[in-house]
Amino acid sequence: MMRLLMILRVALKALNRNKMRTALTMLGMIIGVAAVIAMVALGKGAQSSIETQIKSAGTNVINVYAGNFMSGGVRMGSGASNTLTVDDANAIRNEVPGVQYLAIGVNTRGQAIAGNQNWSTRVNGTEVDWPSIRTWAMKYGNFFTQQDVTTASKLAVLGSTVATNLFGEDVDPTGQIMRIKNQPFKIIGVMASKGSSTGGEDQDDSVMIPYTTCQKKLMGIQHIQNITVSAEAANEVSTVSEAITTLLRTRHKIMPGDPDDFMVRTLEEMAAMRTEATRTMTALLAGIAGVSLLVGGIGIMNIMLVSVTERTREIGLRMAIGARGADVLTQFLVEAVVLSIFGGSIGIALGFGISWGVTEFLTWPTTISTDAVALAFGFSAMIGIFFGFYPATKAAKLDPIEALRFE
Repeated sequence: MMRLLMILRVALKALNRNKMRTALTMLGMIIGVAAVIAMVALGKGAQSSIETQIKSAGTNVINVYAGNFMSGGVRMGSGASNTLTVDDANAIRNEVPGVQYLAIGVNTRGQAIAGNQNWSTRVNGTEVDWPSIRTWAMKYGNFFTQQDVTTASKLAVLGSTVATNLFGEDVDPTGQIMRIKNQPFKIIGVMASKGSSTGGEDQDDSVMIPYTTCQKKLMGIQHIQNITVSAEAANEVSTVSEAITTLLRTRHKIMPGDPDDFMVRTLEEMAAMRTEATRTMTALLAGIAGVSLLVGGIGIMNIMLVSVTERTREIGLRMAIGARGADVLTQFLVEAVVLSIFGGSIGIALGFGISWGVTEFLTWPTTISTDAVALAFGFSAMIGIFFGFYPATKAAKLDPIEALRFE
């Protein structure tokens, strides 16, 4: 034990003799470890943000959209078809097993006006199940009822962004009258804040009204644009979406081999694509940061080789008075590991600081992973041993007589 303590003391004194070189040698490890922690934190933060946005979009959600159609050989694009009907929605509700909630959707944009304030926003014509599908709570008032949908009542529920811009922060506007496209609507509620969607769109910047009202009073159409469905369980989403596709192809008399005139999409598909892209980017960033660690390790090896050359006479003198080759090997390995561990520790602190700065000043989400911290620190220690072993072995194998003669 005393021998090890003596070796450690000698190693620390050797590093302390040339503080500038020691600091510069550690710099590679500091940058590498900090980069690993910061890059992985950025990737994990992005992934966590995607998961939060997916959860905010609703529970077991399946979206059915109007598709495209051909006119004179010209593809009119998604949403151009008017073949999606209320009867289609009712058929899905009544004939597809596993459907828990369903809401018909008709959407437009309009200028919302209240008093001397106005705000351009999305107008979502929907049904009573919409809050249940989206797991969206009320802040003030209530959502409209099935009777309101049936009678095409002029009632509106505001998103928090619209409510704030028309009436001010934390003001309950229920009972107030607003106008959309010159049609008066009575405000019966305000939704709680929902935040951004998976596409970065402000979900709170919208007004919800009965879809029948949107059809008849604002748009003058009979068809519908989308149907939002919530499956009873997460493991039934795929089965329900396939059943919806089969039912609609039958109802729309689409022949085998012909393309659908509608689209069925699940949030899991979108989440999987975005999560996979984020995971790939995280791995790429971590790999780049890992290269920095390797460069730092090479720097340690180079400096240790220089140190062996500079201290050849010292090594020879120590071995001449009784030091064993194992003692010299241990001393140089300790020096390399100390450089790695000290550099890794400083790098961890710097990585935490960079992650905090990115979140604080750039408002990018970051999540520091304990696994990444442990991996970076452990890897830095292993690099010290790996890259320090060759210089240490070289020092241990020096011939004492030849070493004493070295100039």
